Amino acid sequence: MTDPSPLTLLSMEQRYQLLVSSVSDYAIYMLHPDGRIATWNAGARRFKGYQDDEIIGEHFSRFFTAADLAAGMPQRILGIAAAEGRYESEGPRVRKDGTEIWVHVVVDAIRDDKGELLGFAKITRDITLKRAADRALFESEQRFRLLVQGVRDYAIYMLDRDGIITNWNSGAALIKGYSEKEIVGQHFSRFYTEEDRAAGEPQRALETAMREGRYEREAQRVRKDGTLFWAHVVIDPIFDEAGEAIGFAKITRDVTEKRRAQEDLEDARAQLFQSQKLQALGELTGGIAHDFNNLMTVIRGSAELLKKPDLSPDRQGRYVDAIVEMADRAATLTSRLLAFGRRQALKPEDIDLGVRLDALGEVLARTLGSRITVAIEIEDKLDAIHADAAELETALLNAAVNARDAMPDGGTLRIAAHNVREEEAVCVTVSDTGTGIPPELLERVFEPFFTTKPEGKGTGLGLSQIHGFAAQTGGRATIKSEVGKGTAISLILPLAKAAPIPEVDERTGDAAWDHLDVLLVEDNDHVRRFARTLLEEMRCTVTVARSADEALGVLADRSFDLVFSDIVMPGRTGLDLARTLRETRPDQHVLLATGYSPEVAGGEAMNFALVQKPYGPKTLAAAIADVLHEGWDRDLPHALP
Repeated sequence: MTDPSPLTLLSMEQRYQLLVSSVSDYAIYMLHPDGRIATWNAGARRFKGYQDDEIIGEHFSRFFTAADLAAGMPQRILGIAAAEGRYESEGPRVRKDGTEIWVHVVVDAIRDDKGELLGFAKITRDITLKRAADRALFESEQRFRLLVQGVRDYAIYMLDRDGIITNWNSGAALIKGYSEKEIVGQHFSRFYTEEDRAAGEPQRALETAMREGRYEREAQRVRKDGTLFWAHVVIDPIFDEAGEAIGFAKITRDVTEKRRAQEDLEDARAQLFQSQKLQALGELTGGIAHDFNNLMTVIRGSAELLKKPDLSPDRQGRYVDAIVEMADRAATLTSRLLAFGRRQALKPEDIDLGVRLDALGEVLARTLGSRITVAIEIEDKLDAIHADAAELETALLNAAVNARDAMPDGGTLRIAAHNVREEEAVCVTVSDTGTGIPPELLERVFEPFFTTKPEGKGTGLGLSQIHGFAAQTGGRATIKSEVGKGTAISLILPLAKAAPIPEVDERTGDAAWDHLDVLLVEDNDHVRRFARTLLEEMRCTVTVARSADEALGVLADRSFDLVFSDIVMPGRTGLDLARTLRETRPDQHVLLATGYSPEVAGGEAMNFALVQKPYGPKTLAAAIADVLHEGWDRDLPHALP
């Protein structure tokens, strides 16, 4: 049998005495009925500072502050404990060294079996640090509450998990119009419009916040008075320490004025853009008038001279050549305008850009002069592009001429091309080492008739043609320049299609047929007379219609080898006529004429055979031959071989 534990040898009274004496976190001691201290434990010694021989027999009132002593606090504590059996409170107490601590006190009355008061058991705990922490937390919460309540530009409040409002700040009251008493306990969906409520937007907002950790949106909300305002809303879920969702924090800001300012800014930008367009239109109109007046001066003067009866054949030929030359220049000017406006019917084809640039480099090296060094830099395995070859060469030539003019003392003209894989395009850049363009002028260089050259030295259509060609091709043009260092113009052009479009053979202009029966559809009297004469010169029998409706009436009774129609006409357009014939008479050959047409810019007319205005015998004969023999619309049968 083992020896008994030392504790078992002690009496019950001794065990209790040992237990109490060993507790160091609590001051546990007894008082005589008059308040004198009868016992003293380790905890009392630790945080009150007195040893047993210093304090036993002394009155416990020495632990109280002067204010509590004056108020009779010690006697009241003993009186309450004696009368009610227990006293409990928190308050300040004084240590031996005079410092104050904050304590939690419990005083229990001790009575014998007969109910006679023997004294009191007093348990005191030092809670100074806990109280300081609690006070700091309380003050922090108070400051936070004051902060939230002081914010008036934002509605800041909380929702429970079901969307019920649990608190309300002054900003919410100001923005939404409800007082705290009116709104706490209500569902936040009352701020939504009827349409949003019907669409389930409030519930969707809470579900999104819970699922994604945040919900944010700008939308219209409803004030108490029923008026609408634009709100920027953020909803965040709130979780407790265990990670359980307990509700949502919701912040709303009234952004009505901000949106109104944005709308005003957009309106101002639109007005500025309109003003710039009007300015560009004025410059365009003035430039067109100037250039066309020059052309018409030569044409009219030559035509009047041709009326002279005694004019020699040499002079007649010279004047006729002058008229033809001016007409060609007018056609070129119109072509550039149409390209800028994206209204020109281009003829795209698949182009081996490397071969074209090599050839262009040789031409430029011979024509730009010995002081200009031409460098060609082409990426290996350069992809083919899909563009109008003639317009591409015109664009590159325009860029090269501008580069030459920017280098009056000579320099380097570099033409580089590389693939742009991410855009499925090829970038062609023409750069120079010239004078450069000032930043304030750079943003206007693509405007028609705007030029950085001296007056009379440029038409202002070169860069606008480049811009228009690139945009109509499905790409874009960019420009970079630095004064004193040079300029770089880039064309980003789409890649070739998978199935190349066959090239059209050059034509002599002679009619390749013995006879054609043609229905001419044209609303303009002058153009109609000219086209009829031209067709008859080509050995065609011509029937005239002045509108698409009239043409359909004629076609109801007979057929033609070719329908030749203008696109832009009052009522039904030539494109409408072509569509109708494709559906009702798929074997009918159709040729459309275009000078300016939104339909062409949209690209739909490119599904039909086109001839560009102004046209002459060679151009028209080539277009008719394409329709009859090569078949632009290859999916349809043709009446003639």
